[in-house]
Amino acid sequence: MQNTYKRGLRHGIAVALGYFAVSFTFGMEAITNGLSIWQAALISLTNVTSAGQFSGLGIIATGGTYLELALTQLIINLRYCLMSFSLSQKLDKTAPNWHRYTMAYSVTDEIFALDASQTGVLSPSYHYGITSIAVPGWVLGTIVGAVSGSLLPAFVMSALGIAIYGMFLAIIIPPAKKNHTVLIVVLSAMGISFLFTVLPVLKQITSGFVIILTTVSVAGIAAKLKPIENDAPPKNEV
Repeated sequence: MQNTYKRGLRHGIAVALGYFAVSFTFGMEAITNGLSIWQAALISLTNVTSAGQFSGLGIIATGGTYLELALTQLIINLRYCLMSFSLSQKLDKTAPNWHRYTMAYSVTDEIFALDASQTGVLSPSYHYGITSIAVPGWVLGTIVGAVSGSLLPAFVMSALGIAIYGMFLAIIIPPAKKNHTVLIVVLSAMGISFLFTVLPVLKQITSGFVIILTTVSVAGIAAKLKPIENDAPPKNEV
């Protein structure tokens, strides 16, 4: 168990470094939008989700409702439920149930990828090894970014503020180049979001519900028009 934990700790170093860079931007954005350093750190510690935290921060900054915030987080982070279901099937069957509850806290895209790549059953100690360094990296990056945001001049903060857009571009461009369906989904989401900013009636909707409506509508249309192919053979085939 100790060796498994150390292996997870070693594999989590790269994740922690990446988390530090992204959460640094979140820390700066949080300070810019009026949150304190400890509030930004607490959000990162209890959420551990980049897209969810950035979208939630926008709702908080615009004075959105708790309902908007809850629905937005549910939709954006719903994929973690599917990841947790998958890991529960891979987890050692003899592991007590409390491991499932504690591991669910730190199921992220990157940590899930590492867990899923392990051959055989998944040991909770491996997951905890990754979490032990990845989550502190996420929180520390937030604190450093928040402190920097409170000390740096306004014009520097404004320049660094574009880092979040660079991060999102880095996320969507590679898969969009490989898959035309992803490109269409991205462009459709951009188009619908633009309509919410210019049409008289739609522009009255708050940003939180704009995210919800855009996500559900684009994902639903894409699932209907371009469903994922099922690789299973037809029933009449052996």
